[in-house]
Amino acid sequence: MTLGEGLSVGLTDAEAVRRVLAGDAQAFAILVTRYRPRCGRFAAQMMGSAEDAEEVVQEAFLRAYRALPSCDPERFGAWLFRIVANRCRTARMRRARRDRLVLVDDDALRGASVGHTEDRAAWREEISRALAQLPDEQREAFLLKHVEDLSYEEMAQITGAGVSALKMRVKRACDRLRVLLSEVVK
Repeated sequence: MTLGEGLSVGLTDAEAVRRVLAGDAQAFAILVTRYRPRCGRFAAQMMGSAEDAEEVVQEAFLRAYRALPSCDPERFGAWLFRIVANRCRTARMRRARRDRLVLVDDDALRGASVGHTEDRAAWREEISRALAQLPDEQREAFLLKHVEDLSYEEMAQITGAGVSALKMRVKRACDRLRVLLSEVVK
Protein backbone atom coordinates (compact mmCIF):
# COMPACT_ATOMS: atom_id res chain seq x y z
CA MET A 1 0.00 0.00 0.00
CA THR A 2 1.32 3.45 -0.82
CA LEU A 3 0.62 6.97 0.29
CA GLY A 4 1.26 9.96 -1.91
CA GLU A 5 4.14 9.67 -4.33
CA GLY A 6 4.98 6.00 -3.81
CA LEU A 7 5.67 6.50 -0.11
CA SER A 8 5.35 3.17 1.64
CA VAL A 9 3.14 3.01 4.71
CA GLY A 10 5.45 0.21 5.90
CA LEU A 11 8.26 2.65 6.67
CA THR A 12 9.64 2.62 10.19
CA ASP A 13 9.18 5.76 12.28
CA ALA A 14 12.86 6.58 11.87
CA GLU A 15 12.68 6.21 8.07
CA ALA A 16 9.58 8.41 7.91
CA VAL A 17 11.22 11.08 10.10
CA ARG A 18 14.33 11.06 7.91
CA ARG A 19 12.19 11.45 4.77
CA VAL A 20 10.36 14.41 6.29
CA LEU A 21 13.67 16.00 7.27
CA ALA A 22 14.91 15.44 3.71
CA GLY A 23 11.99 17.53 2.44
CA ASP A 24 9.24 14.94 1.90
CA ALA A 25 6.45 16.52 3.96
CA GLN A 26 4.03 13.77 2.86
CA ALA A 27 5.97 11.25 4.97
CA PHE A 28 4.65 13.00 8.06
CA ALA A 29 1.17 11.73 7.15
CA ILE A 30 2.39 8.19 7.88
CA LEU A 31 3.41 9.23 11.39
CA VAL A 32 0.11 11.03 11.97
CA THR A 33 -1.86 8.00 10.78
CA ARG A 34 0.22 5.70 12.95
CA TYR A 35 0.09 7.76 16.18
CA ARG A 36 -3.15 9.74 16.05
CA PRO A 37 -5.37 7.02 17.60
CA ARG A 38 -3.07 6.43 20.60
CA CYS A 39 -2.39 10.12 21.12
CA GLY A 40 -6.10 10.90 20.85
CA ARG A 41 -7.05 8.20 23.34
CA PHE A 42 -4.41 9.38 25.82
CA ALA A 43 -5.37 13.05 25.41
CA ALA A 44 -9.09 12.30 25.78
CA GLN A 45 -8.46 10.56 29.09
CA MET A 46 -6.14 13.31 30.29
CA MET A 47 -8.45 16.13 29.23
CA GLY A 48 -11.82 14.52 29.96
CA SER A 49 -13.27 16.02 26.80
CA ALA A 50 -13.12 14.84 23.19
CA GLU A 51 -13.08 18.42 21.91
CA ASP A 52 -10.22 19.48 24.16
CA ALA A 53 -8.34 16.28 23.31
CA GLU A 54 -8.70 16.90 19.57
CA GLU A 55 -7.32 20.40 19.99
CA VAL A 56 -4.39 19.11 22.07
CA VAL A 57 -3.55 16.39 19.53
CA GLN A 58 -3.67 18.84 16.62
CA GLU A 59 -1.39 21.25 18.49
CA ALA A 60 0.97 18.40 19.37
CA PHE A 61 1.31 17.21 15.78
CA LEU A 62 1.85 20.77 14.58
CA ARG A 63 4.54 21.31 17.22
CA ALA A 64 6.11 17.95 16.39
CA TYR A 65 6.29 18.81 12.70
CA ARG A 66 7.91 22.17 13.41
CA ALA A 67 10.37 20.70 15.93
CA LEU A 68 11.16 17.51 14.00
CA PRO A 69 14.81 18.52 13.41
CA SER A 70 15.35 18.22 17.19
CA CYS A 71 13.91 14.68 17.30
CA ASP A 72 16.02 11.54 17.51
CA PRO A 73 14.42 9.57 14.65
CA GLU A 74 14.85 6.31 16.57
CA ARG A 75 12.76 7.65 19.47
CA PHE A 76 9.99 9.43 17.59
CA GLY A 77 7.12 7.75 19.48
CA ALA A 78 8.37 8.64 22.94
CA TRP A 79 9.25 12.15 21.78
CA LEU A 80 5.76 12.67 20.34
CA PHE A 81 4.06 11.35 23.48
CA ARG A 82 6.12 13.80 25.55
CA ILE A 83 4.78 16.63 23.39
CA VAL A 84 1.19 15.37 23.78
CA ALA A 85 1.62 14.99 27.55
CA ASN A 86 3.06 18.51 27.82
CA ARG A 87 0.25 19.96 25.69
CA CYS A 88 -2.29 18.20 27.96
CA ARG A 89 -0.67 19.70 31.06
CA THR A 90 -0.65 23.17 29.53
CA ALA A 91 -4.25 22.90 28.33
CA ARG A 92 -5.43 21.64 31.73
CA MET A 93 -3.72 24.57 33.48
CA ARG A 94 -5.31 26.99 31.01
CA ARG A 95 -8.72 25.37 31.52
CA ALA A 96 -8.31 25.48 35.32
CA ARG A 97 -7.63 29.22 35.15
CA ARG A 98 -10.63 29.72 32.85
CA ASP A 99 -12.90 27.56 35.04
CA ARG A 100 -12.06 29.65 38.09
CA LEU A 101 -13.58 32.56 36.23
CA VAL A 102 -16.72 30.69 35.11
CA LEU A 103 -19.10 29.22 37.66
CA VAL A 104 -20.56 25.89 36.55
CA ASP A 105 -23.57 24.45 38.33
CA ASP A 106 -22.91 20.70 38.11
CA ASP A 107 -26.18 19.85 39.92
CA ALA A 108 -28.20 21.76 37.35
CA LEU A 109 -26.33 20.09 34.50
CA ARG A 110 -26.92 16.61 35.95
CA GLY A 111 -30.60 17.40 36.47
CA ALA A 112 -30.93 18.58 32.89
CA SER A 113 -29.66 15.34 31.39
CA VAL A 114 -32.38 13.28 29.78
CA GLY A 115 -32.80 9.53 29.50
CA HIS A 116 -31.28 6.53 31.18
CA THR A 117 -27.83 5.20 30.39
CA GLU A 118 -26.95 1.56 30.27
CA ASP A 119 -24.89 0.06 33.08
CA ARG A 120 -21.78 -0.16 30.91
CA ALA A 121 -21.97 3.51 29.89
CA ALA A 122 -22.65 4.50 33.50
CA TRP A 123 -19.64 2.51 34.70
CA ARG A 124 -17.42 4.13 32.05
CA GLU A 125 -18.63 7.50 33.23
CA GLU A 126 -17.79 6.63 36.84
CA ILE A 127 -14.32 5.50 35.80
CA SER A 128 -13.82 8.76 33.89
CA ARG A 129 -14.96 10.73 36.93
CA ALA A 130 -12.62 8.80 39.17
CA LEU A 131 -9.72 9.35 36.76
CA ALA A 132 -10.53 13.06 36.66
CA GLN A 133 -10.17 13.22 40.46
CA LEU A 134 -6.60 11.96 40.36
CA PRO A 135 -3.75 14.46 40.45
CA ASP A 136 -2.43 15.08 36.92
CA GLU A 137 0.84 13.21 37.48
CA GLN A 138 -0.96 10.11 38.79
CA ARG A 139 -3.56 10.17 35.99
CA GLU A 140 -0.84 10.54 33.37
CA ALA A 141 1.21 7.67 34.81
CA PHE A 142 -1.85 5.41 35.17
CA LEU A 143 -2.98 6.04 31.58
CA LEU A 144 0.47 5.53 30.11
CA LYS A 145 0.91 2.26 32.02
CA HIS A 146 -2.54 0.67 31.97
CA VAL A 147 -4.22 2.18 28.92
CA GLU A 148 -1.30 2.74 26.56
CA ASP A 149 0.51 -0.34 27.96
CA LEU A 150 3.94 1.32 28.00
CA SER A 151 6.92 0.09 29.97
CA TYR A 152 8.21 2.19 32.84
CA GLU A 153 11.31 2.97 30.76
CA GLU A 154 9.14 4.30 27.92
CA MET A 155 7.09 6.27 30.42
CA ALA A 156 10.28 7.79 31.84
CA GLN A 157 11.31 8.94 28.38
CA ILE A 158 7.92 10.55 27.82
CA THR A 159 7.49 12.24 31.20
CA GLY A 160 11.07 12.91 32.24
CA ALA A 161 10.31 11.34 35.63
CA GLY A 162 12.34 8.49 37.11
CA VAL A 163 11.13 4.88 36.95
CA SER A 164 10.71 4.61 40.73
CA ALA A 165 8.68 7.84 40.82
CA LEU A 166 6.47 6.54 38.02
CA LYS A 167 5.93 3.23 39.81
CA MET A 168 4.85 5.14 42.91
CA ARG A 169 2.50 7.37 40.87
CA VAL A 170 0.88 4.31 39.26
CA LYS A 171 0.53 2.59 42.65
CA ARG A 172 -1.01 5.68 44.24
CA ALA A 173 -3.34 6.11 41.27
CA CYS A 174 -4.48 2.49 41.54
CA ASP A 175 -5.00 2.82 45.29
CA ARG A 176 -7.01 6.02 44.89
CA LEU A 177 -9.09 4.62 42.01
CA ARG A 178 -9.86 1.54 44.09
CA VAL A 179 -11.22 3.78 46.87
CA LEU A 180 -13.16 6.06 44.54
CA LEU A 181 -14.73 3.21 42.59
CA SER A 182 -15.56 1.19 45.69
CA GLU A 183 -17.67 4.15 46.85
CA VAL A 184 -19.65 3.90 43.60
CA VAL A 185 -20.30 0.16 44.03
CA LYS A 186 -21.74 0.63 47.54
